[in-house]
Amino acid sequence: MNVPVAHIGPHRLDPALVLAPMAGVTDKPFRLLCKRLGAGLAVSEMTTSDARLWDSKKSRWRMDHVGEPEPISVQIAGYDPIAMAEAARHNIEHGAQIIDINMGCPAKKVCKVDAGSALMKEPELVARICRAVVAAAAPTPVTLKIRTGWCRAVRNGPEIAQIAQDAGIAALAVHGRTREDQYQGHAEYDTIATIKLRLAIPVFANGDIETPEKALRVLRQTGCDGLLIGRAAQGYPWIFREIEHYLRTGKPMAPPSPQEIAATMLDHLQALYAFYGEHTGLRVARKHLGWYAKTRVDGELFRRQVVLAESAAEQYDLTASWLSTPLAMAA
Repeated sequence: MNVPVAHIGPHRLDPALVLAPMAGVTDKPFRLLCKRLGAGLAVSEMTTSDARLWDSKKSRWRMDHVGEPEPISVQIAGYDPIAMAEAARHNIEHGAQIIDINMGCPAKKVCKVDAGSALMKEPELVARICRAVVAAAAPTPVTLKIRTGWCRAVRNGPEIAQIAQDAGIAALAVHGRTREDQYQGHAEYDTIATIKLRLAIPVFANGDIETPEKALRVLRQTGCDGLLIGRAAQGYPWIFREIEHYLRTGKPMAPPSPQEIAATMLDHLQALYAFYGEHTGLRVARKHLGWYAKTRVDGELFRRQVVLAESAAEQYDLTASWLSTPLAMAA
């Protein structure tokens, strides 16, 4: 099978393997890392449509795209069409080249304010938001991320997808679970395949794509134009190049060497400290180190030790010391 290539407006994604937006995960250092390791696009963390919060430190971090390889895709979240339109304009002014609307997040704190996947209960509001954002962003393309439905009894993803296309959405990503499912059970791809058959715009499949072999199966089953990779990239950003290699050659790619793993982890730590400063960088790094360590033989022991580090220097030295041991590199 050929490596998928897709277009979002004027932007060519080659490969059409996308780092999915994940709050608290897909910050600038991680996006840069995944792009370097083969992602054709890396979508930002969810940014709020509440203008009162745009000057917060967190929002300023999320809107920092200086030096980031193009195209730059920024996800916005909210429920008010006017506020969402203004958020699109604001982010375009700060460098966004693609605006992504969040209607896929299942988190309670998002859904309880009728944002994220809660919007799938209200097709008319979906249409209003999509039309408002598309109009405000023009000519910048707008994409949408949804789930297969609000609940298992109401898999209305195909209806929402058609509404989105009719409103001018340039591409659609679909997670293979409902909001009710959260991240439990297994993703299903039949609904995604149905959506792909009905739409003319590019459709990206998402959910449980954890290996190159699974990536190939999902592409074949759904007929989609590309893939969104989320949790599988946490602690293993090499997954993008491994999927690309497998789709191009039909053969597995050799995993990263112990030396490359060590260099990547330490470079990632330095990037986090530089981006956030020591206080916040130390704390953000803890979860990434936990993900990196989860597949290693003594990873849990390392994780318990490194979480106690009180300075960036101590955290870095503990990590470097652990990476120098044979067990750390044993999967």
